[in-house]
Amino acid sequence: MSSPLESKAPDSSSLGCAEIGTCSRASQKGLTNFRSHGGVPTHKDMREEEDVSNATAKSILLGLNWLDRFLTLFIILAMIIGVVIGEFAPNVNSTLNKGNLKGVSAPLVVGLIVMMWPILTKVPYEQLPKTFKSSKIWLQILLSLILNWVIGPFLMLGIAWATLPDLEEYRIGIIMVGLARCIAMVMIWNKIARGDASVCAILVIINSILQIVLYAPFSLWFVNVISGSQSYKLDYGDTAISVLIYLGIPLISGVLTRFLIIRTAGRAFFERKFLHFFGPLSLVGLLYTIIIIFAEQAKHILHNLGPTFRTFVPLVLYFAIMWTLAFFLVWHFSKRYGHENWGYQMAVVQAFTAGSNNFELAIAVCVSVYGADSNQALAATIGPLVEVPVLLALSWIALYAGQKLRWSSASKEQGIDRTSP
Repeated sequence: MSSPLESKAPDSSSLGCAEIGTCSRASQKGLTNFRSHGGVPTHKDMREEEDVSNATAKSILLGLNWLDRFLTLFIILAMIIGVVIGEFAPNVNSTLNKGNLKGVSAPLVVGLIVMMWPILTKVPYEQLPKTFKSSKIWLQILLSLILNWVIGPFLMLGIAWATLPDLEEYRIGIIMVGLARCIAMVMIWNKIARGDASVCAILVIINSILQIVLYAPFSLWFVNVISGSQSYKLDYGDTAISVLIYLGIPLISGVLTRFLIIRTAGRAFFERKFLHFFGPLSLVGLLYTIIIIFAEQAKHILHNLGPTFRTFVPLVLYFAIMWTLAFFLVWHFSKRYGHENWGYQMAVVQAFTAGSNNFELAIAVCVSVYGADSNQALAATIGPLVEVPVLLALSWIALYAGQKLRWSSASKEQGIDRTSP
């Protein structure tokens, strides 16, 4: 049996077509004609190659539920609704804060947990034992760890200081976003750009576990020590408890939900029926959380529009730079070491895993530690508004770059056999 890392023609299920809708004829043709050089389709006619690739990506995009496709629009609407509620309902803050958990209002606690639960239910934890049997997976894990836990946080730190030197609170919120590695939307971007689904899943699992262990100490190191913040120092106990509540509870709930439903109702029901209705609850929870945060911050936002919009700059720069760095780093490895371990699909997985962030966790921790009415929480909340359109655009850029770079041609020039192993 071939390992999940061996270069092979990915079937429709690995691209999510079986889960999100039927691919078009052109899409199926593109999938059938996949070859073994890292996931980029080969056709004698370049026009046909581009048409097939675009048709496949469009079919996947159209197969996403309407919440995923129009998430940016819904986030903007949620922000507007929240500001309107906060501005014209003067008692909203006192009402929301009647019950709280460690300073976070009860309605907000529910939203912060609910938006993470479905995400962590979708992760295929059962793939761990089989995937780790392949020695090749460790190369991808090593690169991912370096990109996600060394380069990524320091890059966001540098960009935050360069673009927000005079806005300490907003800068801390951006740094907190940079420390939270993506475990949710990355699966969607990877699917659209046709990355390796198995490797993406394994990296998501690893990042989920590492965040529980590393997010709190990394936050203290980057905010208290490196940034030298005196007014907004983080307390390790408060930060660690926040991570355990807003990531630990959803993680345990996700694992239990996944295995209980699969065990009692079967995998087919879980993938085709249960996730179809349960999955969108995550985005509903995110929108609900944004409404509450912006309702509590309405007056503050209206009087500080300049600083709020300045937080867009470091986020856009980070997503673009980090994604490009990871994508072309794998391209360099493919030229030097061959396509077997460093094909197009691996470039997509590494680029989107490193170039996106777990803004849900960053929002949850900032709200819990600094308060829902803090600038740190506001800056973190801007994250999904920027990330969704930028990474959707990068999904299409990945497909275009894979064709123009002629990943297959590079492999042939190195004398690598294109035939399947």
